[in-house]
Amino acid sequence: MEESVKTSGKKVISLEPVDWKTFSPAPVVGVDEVGRGCLAGPVYAAAACLRSDVLVEQLTDSKLLSEKRREILAPQILEQHWVGIAFATVEEIDEINIFQASLLAMKRAVLELEKKMGQVAGHVLVDGSFRVPGLARVQTPLIKGDLRCAPISAASIVAKVTRDHLMKEYGEKFPQYGFEKHKGYASPTHKKAIQISGPCLLHRRTFSGVKEYLPGNMG
Repeated sequence: MEESVKTSGKKVISLEPVDWKTFSPAPVVGVDEVGRGCLAGPVYAAAACLRSDVLVEQLTDSKLLSEKRREILAPQILEQHWVGIAFATVEEIDEINIFQASLLAMKRAVLELEKKMGQVAGHVLVDGSFRVPGLARVQTPLIKGDLRCAPISAASIVAKVTRDHLMKEYGEKFPQYGFEKHKGYASPTHKKAIQISGPCLLHRRTFSGVKEYLPGNMG
């Protein structure tokens, strides 16, 4: 039976699994980003091309997996399948906005994957409702693709684990913010730390919750 979920309007989004093998031309690639809603840190993306059915049944949206499970799956995905990882910097996020930076990171991830594969992606399945601009490949956006489509799920898991590791490192360099706990997301603890210490170089200066505490903006 097909599952579906209602959005804020009347539109219904299908949650039925997507058989990525039916897309052409090959090779079929899934791409996803992570960190879009954060107040700090880069936005990461990964692109994955599954070389076999190994791990496929274990793949789902990274947000639905425990941190422990993600940490187990990510290296297995990297070992068994082709994966490209990329990011857009905090400076790029502030310059071109987070939406465009997310798409840029996904484009870079696909190009990085193609280097590893030694060939151009045939069909790119993109998590969300938008195509990646500047990427001259056949593309299909898939809403909730990280939940419904194995290559996108694999990309989601690797991107999240990679970014989480980076934010844990930043937690050691900037201990007053607790990046190792919230990974840059707008948790109450993080927002309070910004209020007390002000933003650091990792914070997205155009974001609400950060820009109010920049020098010159505080009343």
